[in-house]
Amino acid sequence: MKRKLRLLSALTCFLLLFVIGCNTRDLEQNSSDRKQAEATQKMLGEAERQVGMPNIVNFQQRKMMKWIFELADRQDLITYTYIKNMQGQFIFVGKSMGYGVPFSVQFTNPKRIWDLEREGGAERKLSDNGEIQVLPQADPNGLFMPTSSSATWVIMIDPETGEPAPQYWEPEIVVTPKPLSKNLGTHLIILPNGMRSEDDWGKNSKKPAKD
Repeated sequence: MKRKLRLLSALTCFLLLFVIGCNTRDLEQNSSDRKQAEATQKMLGEAERQVGMPNIVNFQQRKMMKWIFELADRQDLITYTYIKNMQGQFIFVGKSMGYGVPFSVQFTNPKRIWDLEREGGAERKLSDNGEIQVLPQADPNGLFMPTSSSATWVIMIDPETGEPAPQYWEPEIVVTPKPLSKNLGTHLIILPNGMRSEDDWGKNSKKPAKD
């Protein structure tokens, strides 16, 4: 009986020493990580002291983005849509409205907060306990849209009726507010048969598109 007690005591001491050793190593590792983080922050602070923030006074890029947003928001903006072939030529596919919308754009917030306790049936939340998660959220159509896509929705103007209609484009497109032929020359632009310029699009329609 005494031998069993001695053996049990020795085993208990061994386990305690093992646990203490593991904790010590973890503390040493955490201490090393903390020292490295503190040293890095110190260096970043010195870099900030020597360099400082950029001297931005005109905010030109922000002004340009504001102008682009306002231009894209115009309801009467008529644009010209092209695709590019392997020879570097631009194929004119028609007049369009606006600049197109990427297929991956989502109508609602793509993420939502999910609370296990509340959505799991609890009447009130008692604590966090790591049960709050950020999950994907479907669009109103019930579909989860891709986070990225090369496709684009383009509102094309029918040359016969002048009416707008959405089209789905997977090839890379170029949308401009003015005909490319005026900037690049007609030798780089491929037009539909019977057209001399992009402005001929819809000339014979029953309801001409607004320019």
